[in-house]
Amino acid sequence: MLKYSLLGIVQGLTEFFPVSSSGHLVLLQRVFGFSGEEVALSIVLHLGTLLAVTIFFFPDILKALRTPRLLFYIFVVTLITGIIGILAKDFFESLFSSIKFLPLAWFFTAGLLLATRKFMAGKREAVNFKDAVILGLTQAVAIVPGISRSAMTISTLLFRKLDAKNAFSFSFIVSLPAILGAALLEARKIDFAIKANPINLASGFIFSLLAGLASLWILKKILIKAKFYYFAYYCLAAAVITFIFLK
Repeated sequence: MLKYSLLGIVQGLTEFFPVSSSGHLVLLQRVFGFSGEEVALSIVLHLGTLLAVTIFFFPDILKALRTPRLLFYIFVVTLITGIIGILAKDFFESLFSSIKFLPLAWFFTAGLLLATRKFMAGKREAVNFKDAVILGLTQAVAIVPGISRSAMTISTLLFRKLDAKNAFSFSFIVSLPAILGAALLEARKIDFAIKANPINLASGFIFSLLAGLASLWILKKILIKAKFYYFAYYCLAAAVITFIFLK
């Protein structure tokens, strides 16, 4: 149970911090010797952070549900990400069982985060159709372990000159259908894993939820202070350590 609880905490912290939760889970699953349930375990932990997003952004979600334009943009993002995810499903799943590409992915994430230093002064508050299309593409790229979804999506919106507060909220709201979609695609694997290991997976789920709520609160403070790029140094360190680990 301790291993699963630790994975849940790591998932909760790294899902929202722009350091790639999938990259950390792939690495830790290799360290702990998990075998055959990597994808199912990853999705169960993601469901914990999905609930954290729902709780944290509940007022924003209600607002989106009452705004047809925002619902349409969320649909566009989800459709593009979903199509790419389905077409490249086998490729993406193969990466969850391998760590050889992690250092390169973390280097990429670090470079992306450093680039946001000059884009923290955006004033635009409303998301538009072009934002949604680009966000759908970048969110799909973030399926790759080591490339952070929050780094990709928040950075994309910052580069599009959206203000930090709205980039923060919209980035995570659009993650809800994507995570649910991934869970539905892997429903059989999740069902099998839960039946085989219910207590441990429940522990991971709960800890990912609690850690996720804490990390969302911290990340919001960091974004407001325009320190988002600080996470780049962590990603660089993770890339170097993983590269050494591969040796």
